[in-house]
Amino acid sequence: MTKYFTAESVANGHPDKVADQIADAILDAVLAKDPQARAAIEVTTSTGDVSIFGELSTTAYVNIRQIAVDTVRAIGYDQPEYGFAADAINVSNKIVEQSADIAQAVDVAEDDPDQLGAGDQGMVFGYATNETADYLPLALDLSHQLMRQIRAVRESEQVTYLRPDAKAEVSLALDDEGQVERIAAVVLSTQHDEQVSLANLRADMKKLVLDAVLPADLVDEQTQFYINPSGRFVLGGPQADSGLTGRKIIVDTYGGAAHHGGGAFSGKDATKVDRSGAYYARYVAKNLVAAGLADKVELQVAYAIGVAAPVSLNVTTFGTAKVADSVIQAVVDQLFDFRPLAIIQSLDLQRPIYQQTAAYGHFGRPDLDLPWEALDQVPAIQDLVKKLQS
Repeated sequence: MTKYFTAESVANGHPDKVADQIADAILDAVLAKDPQARAAIEVTTSTGDVSIFGELSTTAYVNIRQIAVDTVRAIGYDQPEYGFAADAINVSNKIVEQSADIAQAVDVAEDDPDQLGAGDQGMVFGYATNETADYLPLALDLSHQLMRQIRAVRESEQVTYLRPDAKAEVSLALDDEGQVERIAAVVLSTQHDEQVSLANLRADMKKLVLDAVLPADLVDEQTQFYINPSGRFVLGGPQADSGLTGRKIIVDTYGGAAHHGGGAFSGKDATKVDRSGAYYARYVAKNLVAAGLADKVELQVAYAIGVAAPVSLNVTTFGTAKVADSVIQAVVDQLFDFRPLAIIQSLDLQRPIYQQTAAYGHFGRPDLDLPWEALDQVPAIQDLVKKLQS
């Protein structure tokens, strides 16, 4: 029986992604001056308005309003008719200082005074699969590629009617073993100017976006294409739908192919394990798969606020392991340190690298040099496996 799996992505002009990018742009600006800053910045966007709130403790001064305006302009919201334009938005700043109770819990871990405590309780997940060269699920990888491609088409002005908001969704047909047989359906919705005809838009998007990205060997005469199925998408972005940081956490991670702990990434500094712990869990999972220990790996890591060591750590391979589960667990225990300070130091996370992740996913990203995507532990993993098996 044929099974299906679907994942989606959204463009950098999607209202929730506008909010994420503003939050991470502020975080980056602060970290550039104060690497020790603590931040949990939230943003909402709506017609003509950006509201910024949350917590920030830092010695740095940054012009938050200007950062928001510049970010909106860079995304492409620069025309009054978009209903949300950089030069006309109202920016309100309601950021407050981080709670002293949280700060004291993080500064000195309860279980180790030389370590940072986790910034909150909660669990995070990391996942990797050898379905793609990026170690991401194929449906999600293709959805992200479609969104990056439509941005390239818009910014290079191959067509001149595109506006910044867009979404994509890819559905794959799978066999009984879970292997990809074909692309069953693709949905692409893009914001556009008033004057373009639907027929022209559909023809252009099929040629310039879909055909440029989708693997030809997975497309057949049964593949269904839904290009702007609503028929009209002139009003978009924050003018048509309010945006909020952290509302696209499945797009940010694994497209629904793996579990999610519930915590968002954008606007948070690396003492927040919602972000750093999830990045590190991805790093470990990806290196384990790249080292050949399994076809798929998912890690769950749980933390208590103010405590450095995780309260639990679980590794799942979905029946795809090539070595004993005990060997994989020993590799994780011996080679990787999940305490927040160790993660920050290992991945060099107290620097301005976050705004670039706030659209098109935080993982995979062959277009970026992200430390948690490095495969630098593969040789060490393979050497340790040999010793453990000898």
